[in-house]
Amino acid sequence: MELRQLQYFAAVADAGGFSRAAERLGIVQSAVSQQVRRLERELGVALFDRSTRHVRLSAAGERLLPEARAVLTAAHRTRQVAADIASGAEGLLRLGTVQGPGDRTYRLLGELRRTAPRLRVRLRRLPLTERLAAVRAGELDAALVRAATTAPGLELLPVWRDPLYVALPEDHPAATQQLRLEQLADLPLRLAPREHNPPFHDLVTGALRAARAEPPLGPPFTTLQETLTGMAEQRADSPSWTVFYDVSGLPSVPHVAVRRLAAPELTTSLAVLPGPPGPPLRQLLQALRT
Repeated sequence: MELRQLQYFAAVADAGGFSRAAERLGIVQSAVSQQVRRLERELGVALFDRSTRHVRLSAAGERLLPEARAVLTAAHRTRQVAADIASGAEGLLRLGTVQGPGDRTYRLLGELRRTAPRLRVRLRRLPLTERLAAVRAGELDAALVRAATTAPGLELLPVWRDPLYVALPEDHPAATQQLRLEQLADLPLRLAPREHNPPFHDLVTGALRAARAEPPLGPPFTTLQETLTGMAEQRADSPSWTVFYDVSGLPSVPHVAVRRLAAPELTTSLAVLPGPPGPPLRQLLQALRT
């Protein structure tokens, strides 16, 4: 059984004859007759009662016509879905996300819902090394990464830049203005060990070297709440400062000021496999451009 045989069967039923069906289909009548007869042999029933004056559906034809139309509708729907998948309008996008997605990621997802409403987006939040490994293995289509400058086997496409923020004692002279790193060179820095977030650690330490600032190391950064609380409690005996990038849900801590850092900025990139992007990834890239 072939789809065109079902198509010709439905066309003859709609047109009320083989010649008129052939005209509508734009083919010769003999081709229509031949394919309908083949379908009848395949099914083992006569679909039409034929005479010299008319062609009418047989009882079997009347019973089978709705089934044929259902198959043709399903085939048409399959082609539509395939075309949507090929264009990226429908399908599945697997995206690795960063901790604390923030306003930019929410706006990105909103743009995807607007431009590709049938595209399903599956978000996965993984540690950085696992996130990049999942892209390399094809388990993710792409992953957002912060501060990374290299990712072996992957391309990094910068997508946006955000400022960094500094928390420091509110009575420090630099707390009254937008900060530069060299203004904090004499104050111990609370920074997480490099293995916790190598790209961010390298960004901060590289910027300090570029500014020729070598602040002594204070207690390590743990969580933002714990670190700011520790800074407040030890401000008199051991004043210190720290740097971070996510101010959403920032706790208010007495005697600690938060100021925007003049430089550097934090770059977020999209990690992807090299080569032409697939349809879901094309939709993501278009949404990022928008």
